[in-house]
Amino acid sequence: MGTEGQDSNVLVSQPILSLRGICKYFGGVHALEDVDFDVYPQEVVALVGDNGAGKSTLIKIIAGVHQPTRGEIFFFNRPVQIRSPRDAQMLGIETVYQELALVETRDVPANFFLGREPTKDRLGIFVDRKKMVDDTVRTLRELGIDIPSLRTPVRYLSGGQRQALAIGRVMPWGGKIIIMDEPTAALGVKESRRVLDLILRLKEKGCSIIVVSHNMRHVFSVADRIVVLRGGRKVGDKKKTETTPDEIVKLIVGAEMLSPEGAS
Repeated sequence: MGTEGQDSNVLVSQPILSLRGICKYFGGVHALEDVDFDVYPQEVVALVGDNGAGKSTLIKIIAGVHQPTRGEIFFFNRPVQIRSPRDAQMLGIETVYQELALVETRDVPANFFLGREPTKDRLGIFVDRKKMVDDTVRTLRELGIDIPSLRTPVRYLSGGQRQALAIGRVMPWGGKIIIMDEPTAALGVKESRRVLDLILRLKEKGCSIIVVSHNMRHVFSVADRIVVLRGGRKVGDKKKTETTPDEIVKLIVGAEMLSPEGAS
């Protein structure tokens, strides 16, 4: 359906977000060393690597949780500083962490607008519940997310429904870039497929998505490009159409680890 042409257009355009020479030190620990990273319009870029490779540190720098020790960040070719999650959100960067940050005793609209509740008076005292419900219904419908009753407390939703809610609730805030940390972790096959389909729908609606994942099959099902970190350094940046899962795994662990000379 013409996706190859679309992908090539994505990858030759100017990036929305560019990180250059990013270093992050925690005392004597070099979590990131001279990392370049780009996100292009309407692109799904997967960030992969073993535990301790620097993936979480990198996305937390983009999300404003950490500030780089050294390096530069550009947003639409303009130098920016992301000093806080609020700064990231003002740029249009939203993050869905693995923990999801949902309140289990609250219903779907309450979680959808958690911390951003609309009000219907100038003093901001009275919450506009009707707007919350209407906007929740509209966004869930647009994204094809099926939650039978919005009044259901989140504790009773399935893992896939919770993940879909956590992803869907960033949409009303105009997120240009959505970071997803292990979005299919601990989900079954069917629920994982629904979340992956949701990622593709977000891309169709114009979002760029950074997906952090250990699941190579899921990575190759949604990503346009795959960036590999190892030991805090970027060791690979491959278009999906020009690489294989085996090549990515070798970059993750180090080709020398797989060679006979490297075997112990």
